[in-house]
Amino acid sequence: MLRTLSRKRLASLSTVRSQPYASVSSSSPINPNSVGPFQVFDRNVKRMQKDRAAARDGGARSRTVDYVRDEIAERLVERFQDIKRKFHTVLDLGSGPGHFSKLLDAEYTQKAILLDSSEKLLNRDPDSEFDVEIERIHADEENLLQVIPPNSQEAIVSCLSLHWVNDLPGVLVQIKEALKPDGVFLGALFGGDTLFELRTSLQLAEVEREGGISPHVSPMTDSRDMSNLLGRAGFTLLTVDVDEVKIAYPSMWELMEDLQDMGENNAVIGRRHFIHRDTLAAASAIYKELHGHEDGTVPATFQVIYVIGWKPSPNQPKPLERGSGQTNLKDVL
Repeated sequence: MLRTLSRKRLASLSTVRSQPYASVSSSSPINPNSVGPFQVFDRNVKRMQKDRAAARDGGARSRTVDYVRDEIAERLVERFQDIKRKFHTVLDLGSGPGHFSKLLDAEYTQKAILLDSSEKLLNRDPDSEFDVEIERIHADEENLLQVIPPNSQEAIVSCLSLHWVNDLPGVLVQIKEALKPDGVFLGALFGGDTLFELRTSLQLAEVEREGGISPHVSPMTDSRDMSNLLGRAGFTLLTVDVDEVKIAYPSMWELMEDLQDMGENNAVIGRRHFIHRDTLAAASAIYKELHGHEDGTVPATFQVIYVIGWKPSPNQPKPLERGSGQTNLKDVL
């Protein structure tokens, strides 16, 4: 058990951390002039979903469900603070209202630039909630270089927004291009096991009641995919690690309500716009039967992939050539 959050319907939150590992890809680099990406998500729908979530009850309901993003932002800022360097400016890409930037102080940076596609979510919270200077940019994360000049940023951070971009390889290339040499990128995004309980329950219920399935939980990336994509985008000194955050809800209904208030509704192109009530009822029963706890609550897993990559620079440390070591491992052991 990590800690209990102040959320009425939230029963508990626990975490499982997998072993971090470093990876360098030998794949060929991404060509930014190649054919465009396959469109999986409707970005305009996602923007409207986030706008509606931020505006509901004057932003009160959106603030109530900040618990997941706040928790992940705290874990990401711990990794940021491990970098023994003070940055003049940090670009918070896909910032939302600034979950990550609210945790920054003058010891680590003087200014945070918040960039998000949802104008209402971007401006939900006042500047007084931040300890550093704030600048807000309303723009689409997929078109980063249209608003941020190349070689201009010391550090770029993305906390739980990259799982909604269509062209993840292309966005990573843009992030690398926007960084100064020896600039750093830190990211946190949902991994492929996120909400597997909800996904499997809805699929089984649809097969049982309707004879087929349709996507209700968005496709997400894998940790090994991220290390390869970062390497192909041109980043170096890569680090990838994975956390699993488990949250207990009274039932599936409260989980789905919170996802809507987070702006995490389904935005897959070609999605179904409704689900039959009896299918949802069957999914809730299956969810509780397959995954439920003894106390009647049901778990929801959020798998989070954390990544760190650096833009190459001549003054960066580099590994020695193989065979250049002067000490025999047998002598050490």
